[in-house]
Order: sequence, then C-alpha cells, then structure tokens
Amino acid sequence: MKLDDNIVYLKGVGPARAKALQSELGLTTLGDLLDYLPFRHIDQSTTSTIGALTADSGPVLLRGTVTAMQVTPTGKMRERLTADFSDGTGKMQLAWFAGTRWVRDKLKSGTEYIIFGQPTLYGGQWQISHPEFEVAGADSDQRHPFIPVYNTSEKLKQHGLGARAIARITDSLLAALEPLPENLPAEIVKKYHLASHDTACRHIHYPPTAAALQAARTRLKFEELFFLQLDHQYTHYQRSLNARGHVFSKVGDMFNTFYRECLPFSLTGAQKRVIREIREDTRTGRQMNRLIQGDVGSGKTLVALMAMLLAVDNGCQACLMAPTEILATQHYATFTRMLSALPLRVALLTGSTPAAQKRVIKQQLADGEVDLLIGTHALIEDDVQFRCLGLVVIDEQHRFGVEQRAKLWRKSNPQPHILVMTATPIPRTLAMTLYGDLDCSVIDELPPGRQPVRTYHRTEPRRPLVFSFLKQQIDAGRQVYFVYPLIHDNPKLNLRDLQDGLEMVQSYFPRPQYQTSMLHGGLSAAEKAFEMQRFKEGKTHIMLATTVIEVGVDVPNATVMVIENAERFGLSQLHQLRGRVGRGSGQSYCILMTSDELGSTSRERIRTMCSTTDGFAIAEADLRLRGPGDVQGLQQSGMPDLRLASLVDDEPLVRATRDEVADLLSRDPSLAMEPLLQEHIAASKNKILWGKIS
Repeated sequence: MKLDDNIVYLKGVGPARAKALQSELGLTTLGDLLDYLPFRHIDQSTTSTIGALTADSGPVLLRGTVTAMQVTPTGKMRERLTADFSDGTGKMQLAWFAGTRWVRDKLKSGTEYIIFGQPTLYGGQWQISHPEFEVAGADSDQRHPFIPVYNTSEKLKQHGLGARAIARITDSLLAALEPLPENLPAEIVKKYHLASHDTACRHIHYPPTAAALQAARTRLKFEELFFLQLDHQYTHYQRSLNARGHVFSKVGDMFNTFYRECLPFSLTGAQKRVIREIREDTRTGRQMNRLIQGDVGSGKTLVALMAMLLAVDNGCQACLMAPTEILATQHYATFTRMLSALPLRVALLTGSTPAAQKRVIKQQLADGEVDLLIGTHALIEDDVQFRCLGLVVIDEQHRFGVEQRAKLWRKSNPQPHILVMTATPIPRTLAMTLYGDLDCSVIDELPPGRQPVRTYHRTEPRRPLVFSFLKQQIDAGRQVYFVYPLIHDNPKLNLRDLQDGLEMVQSYFPRPQYQTSMLHGGLSAAEKAFEMQRFKEGKTHIMLATTVIEVGVDVPNATVMVIENAERFGLSQLHQLRGRVGRGSGQSYCILMTSDELGSTSRERIRTMCSTTDGFAIAEADLRLRGPGDVQGLQQSGMPDLRLASLVDDEPLVRATRDEVADLLSRDPSLAMEPLLQEHIAASKNKILWGKIS
C-alpha cells in the first residue's frame, strides 16, 4: 500500500468508518493516518491496578474480569449499561451511556479484559465512563510493549473508533505500508545520528523501547524544522538572484540636507547601522526585503523616513502604509513638520479623505507630483497608481494580511524595495524560522534622554492610592491614559468598560479642574482626530481609551498609563500599550489594575511586565505562554503549525536546521544534487510564504 491510497481500503476501516474519519479528523489517505500522531503511549509492562488508583491517576490500563452487567432504561430508546470489573486488588464500575447495544454484543461476564480509560470517584467507588476494552491476550497489541493513544471523539466512538481502535488500524497500516524513502540528505542523517525517516514514522506510533520513541521524536522534529527553514531560505535565495529592484545609486540632496539640518536629535548607533544596511541593499539592483525590529520608542519611523528620502534622491516615489487612520495621520503630521524645510510633496490618503481630494491626490501620484504618500488600506486600492514607486514601508506589518501587502508590492515594475517594521519584538527562535526569508535589522537602543517606564501591579483596594498619585502627576503638569478592554458594559463579562470608567474617573477628577477625552473604535475618524488633538495640545488631562491607542499615539507629556483589567490582555499588547508613555525625557509609569484573583498564566504575564521593559525578554515569555500557531498560508500572524517541534524548547534544533539549510544552499543553490528536496520545493510553490509578499 502507498501513502496516497484512500483510507477506506485499509483493514478494519471500510466506507462508514472512512467517512467518519474524514469528517471528524480530516483523514482521507493512508498518509493522513500516518501523520495523525498519538498524544501519549501506554507502557504495557506497567499495567495499573485498581488498588493503586489515586485522585491524581491519569488514564490507566487495567487487566481484570467483568463479573456482572446491568442495563438501566434512562428514557425513550435510551439506556445505561454498567459492568462490575475486578482485578484482584479491588473492584470498580464501568459505564456506558451511548453505543450500549454494540458494547452488550462485545462484553461478556466472566471474561478477562484489558481496560483503558480515565478513572474517577463516583459515590465513593471508582468508575470509568466509556472505557476502551478488548479481550486479554486476543489482540495483536500484545506484541507491542508501547501502545499509542490517539485523540478521538464521541462520534468516532459510535463507529467503534476509540483510541484503541485507531491504534489497531494504524498497526494494520504499518504492517501493509511499503518502506518509506529517506527525505533528508544522507550526510545530515549521519552527522546528527538521526533515525531513518521510515523508522521514525513507524516508531512514533509503535516504539519498541522508550529510547526508540525519543529517537523518532527527535528525527521528526528535525524534519519539520529543516523543511520550514528550506522553504524560507530557498525563497530568500531565489529572490536575491532574480528579484530586480530599483537602483538607488546615490545619496542626494534630500537625504543629506535632512541629515545635516533637520534631524530632531542625533541618531543612535543602532539607527545608523540599520540605515547603512538599507543603503547597501538598495544600491545592488536587487529588491530589498528587510524587516526592522525595534522596541517602542526606538526610532524606527525616523529610519524609515530617511530610507524614503533615499528613494526620492534617486528619482522614485515612496509610500508608508499604517494600520489605522490615527497612526497614518500622526505619521503625516510628523513627516510634514520634519520636512518643512525641504522641497518635498507629501500627501495623506485614508478612507476618510474627501472624494474630491482623493481624485486630486491619485492624479498627482500618477503624474509623479507626490513624492511621499502616507496612508492606510486606501493605498492598496486598484486606482492608486504611482509614476515610479521605489520603496514601500509597512508599519506594524502583522496587522495587514499577506494579500493586502502583496497589492502594494505589485504596483511597480521593477518591484519596489520593501521595508516592514514591527514594534513587537520577535524571539530569537522565531526570527530564525518565521523570517528566515527576510533580512532582519534590530534597533536595540533608545534615543538619548529616554528613561525606562516603571511598571506596578495594583488591585482594587489600592485604587484610592493610585488616584492620589495620578492627581500629583496631573497637578505637576503631566497627562494620564486610562485603557479599558470594552467600550460598553457586557453582562457576560465581569470587566470594567469605558463608559463606567468615565463616570468613576470624573467622580475622582471633577470638572472643570480636570478635563477628559475619550477615544475608541466607535468614533468617526473626525471625532478621533478631534479628541486626539485636544489631548496632544494639553487641553485635556486624562485620555480614556480602548486599545485603539495601542500603536502610534505619541504624546511626550503623557507620563502615566493605567490599564484596567490588565489580566485580560496578552503580553505583547500590554507591552505595546505601555509604549505610549515614556516618550519624553520625564519619568513615566504604567499601572496594571487587576482583580484580586488571578490564574497562573495571568499572574506570570503581570509579573513579567513588572520585572522588565526589554521587549525581547517579553516576547520570549509570550512565546512560552501562548505557544505556536500557523504562519504559512493566508493567516496574518502567528507561528509555524508544527506537530512535534517546539520553537521554545527545541532552540538547538532550530539553530542546527537553519545552519544546515544555509550550508546546503551555499554549496548547491539549485538543489541539483538533492532531487527529493527539489520535489519538496516544487510542492511548496502552492503556498504563500511571508517573504514573497512582505
């Protein structure tokens, strides 16, 4: 049998079971079944006993005899089946509430069975509901020391496909399956003492020993990470050879004048280093595809602006796409202010731009009369055409879908250089996998004069002290943010909301002495701009907002942020929110308000926020707490969908596979000596990889 054969033909399956496996688990072929991995194994040499069961016992394997059976009607056409079970050390009850007719046909009093299931105490007696069972000594499982345990469902169990049944049909598959070919280069298998692909695929289901199971897991983890790296690095290498970009051959008057006369402060060493990297990328004639990582307030936007000036100096236009109108408008205001001494034409295009003004901007853009375009999703509309687009900057790139980013990428021939920015630091292991096809730059210094934000955790009993501190800050001429998870009250959620917060804040900070602003997603663009401008001009002392202020809001005089129900936010979001303060030279503070009772994960998030302002340390902690997701395909963000490997726990394998792929491509760029790897690349062309559209 071969992997692409339909599962219906496998011994023990048939049409009805095949349909159930497809609908419940998505298993259609033998290859799908082979890839459906067990979540644990039972060591048959350590069969449990009823007498040894405790409240902490997980699923157990028991060997004993059914001594009696009882059927109790529970309703129309329904019944409950119970069986008394004894193994010589104690007695327990087995119970079924569905599929009882099938069980009655199979289960016989006086017969010895092997039972598998989760024991619970019910009325002072041990019980297992819907256990898996088989006649002792009558199954081929007896030749296996370790039995795989698979996730199943009630619907599958109704078709006789519990965990043990899936194990049996998998055993049938392995017995009938032809030997699997090797899919890694022989030199790599030998170098790392890896099990063969065939052995690993068999032993991950039915290992002969615990050591063999570990070897199978290591081999399959290596495969996952190796092919993930290969997808990204091969794409990156092919782009470096084939993707043409505009040649920025000179550093001209716009860049030099801005650098000498208009810089608001001296560049940090990290900013200078990244600008040099961009300069080297854009002079080669190949398309730049660079990611800039930098913590909140590190000066990424200034670097992006200087890269855009480089494009203008070389006869090209440049654009910056931001995820929100607030952020786009702020970038536009910042750019026009900083560039006021230069003969540059800067335009803003958002969904709120009046139709007549949009037509003018689009015509000027097509005629080359606009040098720098700042905007939101409006930039990707089909009728937005550039005369010569040389550079695309995407701010907070994870907020845009891959197809959205690709629309900008296709607005020029040759392709524009791509600069994507994120203030969400990426853990080292993710950067080695997620962005293996991007050139990465890190701005790891804050501008001079900035002080780390001090972060404190407070609960409701200490709110009066918190408010007293806020009054001191406001009376000293500072401003304050309050951030809420909701706009309006939700009866299903015990959370503070913006409307409730407004009443409470105004009771502590009465008007007219204290003025408040509100900012949330329910406001129109004009209302948001009005409220934001009042706060920036110091006309209001307190800004109450939802997470709409998470990115881009820059008010240096705001020195305190209070985050209500902070336990409901993720680490990355908390870090982003905290980045809205500490924008000036004064000491700033972030106060995390939570309920008194916190779960372990929430408590760990709060502890991490209070102990560090290092975005990369926070990103590592966030990765540990949240786990992986899927980055390939059309999802906007997340991490690779890995079956076995962990980007947190398997960093040595991540590094090893990255280095091996890099070495392989440096020696054999076209993979001419590795036809199996060429086949993998050909199959991967149907996937959309981040590097192709970033």
